[in-house]
Amino acid sequence: MTARPANTYQAHLLRLLRDSGRSSRAELGERIQLSRSKLAVEIDRLLETGLVATDGFAASRGGRRSHSVRLAPGLRFLGVDIGATSIDVAVTNGELEVLGHLNDSTDVKNGPVAVFEQVLAMAEKLKESGPVEGFDGVGVGVPGPVRFPEGVPVAPPIMPGWDGFPVREALSQEFGCSVMVDNDVNLMGLGEQHAGVARSVADFLCVKIGTGIGCGIIVGGQVYRGVTGCAGDIGHIQVDPQGRLCACGNRGCLEAHFSGAALARDAEEAARSGRSAHLAVRLEASGRLTSADLAAAAAAGDPVALDMIRTGGERVGQVIAGLVSFFNPGMVVIGGGVTGLGHTLLASVRSQVYRRSLPLATGNLPIVLGELGGMAGVIGATRLISDHLFSPA
Repeated sequence: MTARPANTYQAHLLRLLRDSGRSSRAELGERIQLSRSKLAVEIDRLLETGLVATDGFAASRGGRRSHSVRLAPGLRFLGVDIGATSIDVAVTNGELEVLGHLNDSTDVKNGPVAVFEQVLAMAEKLKESGPVEGFDGVGVGVPGPVRFPEGVPVAPPIMPGWDGFPVREALSQEFGCSVMVDNDVNLMGLGEQHAGVARSVADFLCVKIGTGIGCGIIVGGQVYRGVTGCAGDIGHIQVDPQGRLCACGNRGCLEAHFSGAALARDAEEAARSGRSAHLAVRLEASGRLTSADLAAAAAAGDPVALDMIRTGGERVGQVIAGLVSFFNPGMVVIGGGVTGLGHTLLASVRSQVYRRSLPLATGNLPIVLGELGGMAGVIGATRLISDHLFSPA
């Protein structure tokens, strides 16, 4: 994708077509503050650049039928969501409809070179399996703090070897197109806003509970990243002054007590100590435990598993209650691998938030699980890169 919108009007038109799909000139004219003649000029210029294409006639509205336009059908965006233990890669069209998706296990501790070799191989598979010749832009999420303008991770606690690695620059050279990089939970928030449970909400919090814990902050429909890009790093808020040592070097962080890694450790300890027969059976069968095993044990009524989920949910709810009192969001979305714990976790989080926060902040506050699951990050990644490319150069 070499062309970019020449002005804010063209950028607005491209985003409208991305979010609403095929539209008539009359429909676009009703949604953007332009005269009919000026609108025609801007659409014609976009047609000349190849960013949009005509798409037949729209239905008659009483006068001469107008042409419909849509984003160029050949536009392709690649979304990459790198987690601590898995990678999701998806290709979309200009309207961010997923055309192909791959998931693979990984270990982010292997370092950026090994992980990106895996990403490139997955992207090549998507090219081979579908109508994809190349990518017009790539969005990437990583599980750690990112200096957003440069696309560089900064001292990520669970990503040894990634500090200062030029992700944006390196992948731009590999893919030959624009690349944008952000923290994975910010992209989860963008994904849920674009196509998930938060479609109609402009101000909300998106909490991801996976190997680590983070929070995407959406304000006025835009990600709020803070001055240096680390806004929302709630996993390192202290919940127990005398608590466990965290990977960040401090004690009692939320992430040290209720992340996917913490749950796996606690579940294995309960299994080996004989406190949970359900978990002991699952540990013997697989040799390791995950939050999915904990969820299965809880579903079977195991009291130890249920207590671990409730206690962890209370700690998460304690932190979210403080955020709700401070930010007053319109919704709290909870996603990530640990959400497989389901409504036991959600009920525990809700009870803490509704009990601790002021009624004015929680009276109409939905606290819900995300709708998109593992697709939220890749959809958010393509939303990020399309926002960038559908902005004036």
